Amino acid sequence: MHAKTAAVFSFGFAAGMAVLAIVLWSTGHIAGHQEVAIAATSVRPVAEPVPGPVPMPAAAPPEAVSLPVPDRLHAIEAAPAPAGSRIAMPLAGFDPNKLDSTFHQARSGHEHEALDIMSPRGTPVMAVAEGNVAKLFTSKQGGFTVYQFDNTQTWCYYYAHLDRYAPGLKEGVLLRKGEVLGYVGSTGDASPEAPHLHFAVFRLGPEKHWWQGTAVDPLPLLK
Repeated sequence: MHAKTAAVFSFGFAAGMAVLAIVLWSTGHIAGHQEVAIAATSVRPVAEPVPGPVPMPAAAPPEAVSLPVPDRLHAIEAAPAPAGSRIAMPLAGFDPNKLDSTFHQARSGHEHEALDIMSPRGTPVMAVAEGNVAKLFTSKQGGFTVYQFDNTQTWCYYYAHLDRYAPGLKEGVLLRKGEVLGYVGSTGDASPEAPHLHFAVFRLGPEKHWWQGTAVDPLPLLK
């Protein structure tokens, strides 16, 4: 009796399960679960993008640099131009291109700041430019000297170691370029055996002192 009852129960349970399976399959629930499972197994992690080079901002143009402008004194020493033109040779018969500069030579612990032109005693010395005689002066170092201003009173021309002055020369007299003002000698501290003209050029200061100024090398002005 019990065996028969168990058999009936097993058959009924199996039949019920079969019916349930048919119902689930017909409604698509079994297929849906399979699709979800398949979809789940097909998912792949998405790779994160590799960062590329970061664009750098364009370089700003360099700022303009203001170079210091040479002061007036240095500009004059580098390229002096007395009276707006070149000056004449103070001694006739000399080629300035064959003269050697003595401007930076040492003299008793200081720079010479002048041009020495060796010449026989009594050789005429001529004004290198037009201008007035500012001072006739006799000194221990320079002997008989002449200080001449140019017409603009910007430049002073200095002639030293003269043997004597030209007749009629005096302070305030206007000298023309090439006019004789004196003669080569060896007065002052010059050697009697070596007569020469000591010629200097300097730029006058605002006070226009004949004994004070900024010396420049005369030789480039003569060439």
